[in-house]
Amino acid sequence: MRGAKGGRLQVQGRAQLAAPVQGYFTAGLAALFLCLTALLVFLPLVLPPLPPPPPPPLLLLVVPVGLMAILLALAFVRDNLSFFLYVYEWVLSLCE
Repeated sequence: MRGAKGGRLQVQGRAQLAAPVQGYFTAGLAALFLCLTALLVFLPLVLPPLPPPPPPPLLLLVVPVGLMAILLALAFVRDNLSFFLYVYEWVLSLCE
């Protein structure tokens, strides 16, 4: 337990100095973050611009659009899961 004398710890009547608390970021980690920030700032200025990507096949657009449709359906459907369990079991029976 800390006594009234600031950073001193009272253990069985003897006064001991408490261990210093280390910070979350060390100096090496802060230097690493500064280097990464400098790279992210200066590399786009030095490197040539990339050409535009080729147009993706339409099949690749099915995945994000399908995920969005599933999320919208789940957002507006009622709370009980009995219908989903019924459909899930029906799909599993088709796969057998």
